[in-house]
Amino acid sequence: MKIDINHIHGKLIEKLEFNGWYKAVRMFMHSDIDKLLKCLRDEVSEGYRFTPPLKNIFSAFENTPYEKTNVVIIGQDPYPQLNTADGIAFSCSIKGKPEKSLQFIFKALYGSYEDQDPDLKRWCTQGVLPLNTAFTTRVNDIGAHYNLWKPFTQELLDHMNKEMDCIFILMGKKAEEWENLLQDSKIFKVSHPASAAYQGGNWDHKNVFNDVNSELKKRGKSDVIW
Repeated sequence: MKIDINHIHGKLIEKLEFNGWYKAVRMFMHSDIDKLLKCLRDEVSEGYRFTPPLKNIFSAFENTPYEKTNVVIIGQDPYPQLNTADGIAFSCSIKGKPEKSLQFIFKALYGSYEDQDPDLKRWCTQGVLPLNTAFTTRVNDIGAHYNLWKPFTQELLDHMNKEMDCIFILMGKKAEEWENLLQDSKIFKVSHPASAAYQGGNWDHKNVFNDVNSELKKRGKSDVIW
């Protein structure tokens, strides 16, 4: 894989500008994105692969209008397997069937994951932004790029806390590490859905999706059709 830093830099800015998100991470995109892209390029030259593809890493922003965003779901890493992560946290549009984490989310919402569409763009268009705190990871190496993306995520969440009126769902301990940046925002905390795999298939979701809709109603906003 050849990574043309200047070309990719421009394309990523275009993706952020498309739905109004560039202003939320302007400083990072101006000063640090090239360093991050060089790190990815160096890893590739050393024989590593990462996921999702660069063209998909900002898919959540491309599909969620900035001005319409009311709910932010924060997870951890993209799915580490090849041909699975699509740039929207928990979404599995590339694979076409839900991974375990999404299966548990669907079970919480619908009682079953059978016949459910694993493409979560339908949430994005309703103002739900499903984010991973790292936007890439090495294939089969969870957390490998967490520190690489940390400055980007920090600038993004700081902006959202100060400039936007969003409800945040923090899923798991890694997501909760960002709670200190969200002091002015409404927060719901639940375990990561992947934890259900270690708890007999039962995810302690705390009815968070219903609670979020109740909070949206209090604010005079439309329910999310999950």
